[in-house]
Amino acid sequence: MKYTLLLLLFIPFAFSADKPSLINGAGATFPYILYSKWFSEYSKVDTTVKINYRSIGSGGGIRQLIKGTLDFGASDVPMKEYEIKKSKKPIVHIPTTLSAVVLTYNLENITQPLHLTSAVIAQIFDGRIKKWNDPQLTALNKNIELPAQDIIVVYRADGSGTTAVFTEYLAKTQEDWKVGYGKSVNWPVGIGGKGNEGVLGLVQKTPGAFAYMGMGYAMNQKLPTAHVKNQAGHFIEPTMSSVQESAKDVGPRQSYIESIVNSKREKAYPISSFSYLLVYKEMEESIGHVIINFIQWALSDGQKFSEPLYYVPLPENVITQAKSAVKNIQLKNASS
Repeated sequence: MKYTLLLLLFIPFAFSADKPSLINGAGATFPYILYSKWFSEYSKVDTTVKINYRSIGSGGGIRQLIKGTLDFGASDVPMKEYEIKKSKKPIVHIPTTLSAVVLTYNLENITQPLHLTSAVIAQIFDGRIKKWNDPQLTALNKNIELPAQDIIVVYRADGSGTTAVFTEYLAKTQEDWKVGYGKSVNWPVGIGGKGNEGVLGLVQKTPGAFAYMGMGYAMNQKLPTAHVKNQAGHFIEPTMSSVQESAKDVGPRQSYIESIVNSKREKAYPISSFSYLLVYKEMEESIGHVIINFIQWALSDGQKFSEPLYYVPLPENVITQAKSAVKNIQLKNASS
């Protein structure tokens, strides 16, 4: 009886000692595939930490971070000034990876990648171009027999950094783009999917579909991706090197928080962007220490997991700036 009592007294202590630190985050769907891999791998590095991340879109992540219901958020675009002012705590942006918004489609028997310009993309998404064999599309793709089939536009139905990057590109390159830009816009045509996951599902089951989505989702599912004409006049395939090329101008004179959409570099894919973790500048030591350790791992060892999942590792110049941003995070004792 005495030994049983001692055992019962010991068991709660053993469980509490091994109980993991639970960190809650939410936001961008764009980097979700990579983040899931990171959280899984990091749990092997530090078995006392469990990171729970909900892929709800950049807009949702930002809103919940502002409300104070998350330990960290995630977004594919920097927070707007008015969003930052809504938060009771200052927020630090940490770039984690590079990726791109790609244009993908569901066209039977089309094996060559389509060539597209921003003008044609804009006219498809605002409803002016309705058929796959429209003269403007056939002129760009003379070696491809495009069908006399309706184009079914697929867009993001939720607040999305992917949408923000995509519409920023169209607004920057087309003076007559009237739909607007930002994480949510009122699309005049098409059907909406929730998250990159939802858009992916709609494209796969909808003949004639045409959509924008995060590069990782399209590549992982082996969907076709268009070559998009860049500012230098070249049709560029979305690849690791063409996306990373867009970030090579980032340096002491340019912040990584600035847009890299529509880069002037000759070999850059024009719809590229950073993805960010959003963390409070001041955090309680118990949570903050865990988050800082994870971010430092993500900026070093974590980068090697990017390419196999079709994400682009950060260039060294950006990693240097990101590590400097981490140093701005301040930890405080819960009792202070």
